[in-house]
Amino acid sequence: MKTIDFMGPRKIWFGISLALLAVGLIFLIINGGLNLGMDFVGGSSIHATIGKTFDVSEIREIMDKYDPEATITHAGQNKDQVIVRTKLSFDNEKRAEIIKAFSDKYSIESNNISFETIGPTVGKELAMQSLIALLLAFTGIMVYVSFRFEWRFGLASIAALIHDVAIMITAYAVFRIPVNGTFIAALLTIIGYSINATIVVFDKIRENIKSERSRKIDYDSLVNLSLNQTLTRSINTSLTTLITIFALYFLGVPAIKDIAFPMIVGVVSGCYSSVLIASPLWVMLRRRFKVS
Repeated sequence: MKTIDFMGPRKIWFGISLALLAVGLIFLIINGGLNLGMDFVGGSSIHATIGKTFDVSEIREIMDKYDPEATITHAGQNKDQVIVRTKLSFDNEKRAEIIKAFSDKYSIESNNISFETIGPTVGKELAMQSLIALLLAFTGIMVYVSFRFEWRFGLASIAALIHDVAIMITAYAVFRIPVNGTFIAALLTIIGYSINATIVVFDKIRENIKSERSRKIDYDSLVNLSLNQTLTRSINTSLTTLITIFALYFLGVPAIKDIAFPMIVGVVSGCYSSVLIASPLWVMLRRRFKVS
């Protein structure tokens, strides 16, 4: 079986990642940051019980007058309820107009429509809690990988995870996907997926190091061997995961698509970084900080 040389063109792999991150940075500058959703900047949530099945486009016709970017999803076991989320705050006059529009369209009572306002303070608390969650995840992973392997493996894995997080942020920036609580859920999911794929590769590298103890080790060749040995597993795992997420993306409602698409990007990035970023970084660290 032919051995693929992953280490030779490592500068190309790094270059591709840097190019993608540069695109994300450009879009962040042009758009003035990410498209923060209601969970982070506050807004209003409208919950209406329609009492019968309906099409989201019908609700869109009502809400376009007030906020064309509002998120609309079905709710209820029989999909006879709707939840509308918007970054706008409605005064009593606007609320009365929306209630009347729903009543005229579906002949429902005003007590079947409720409004909830989320202030920016709640959004700031969520942002802080999300940041803490990410920092704890990175710290825990660094400690675990360092103890299980060595600190160079830990540092390389954290760098790969930061790469994956940055690529997902790039996807949110380029496609203007609203950043809500699902953003944090997607990030933490991809971090877990990516570190698992990276540990599989690192475990094979460590195994091959032990078998080469009796002679001088060529780390480029050793990493190439390890990556080729785990390549089938990495590809099969990623494809299996992607099939499931693609099904969610193409068959799910818009709210599901908002989390499914970034996860597709994250899975691809996680597979890419575990094979083409983490291992070359480990070799660079190994040579920079030689073991005495």
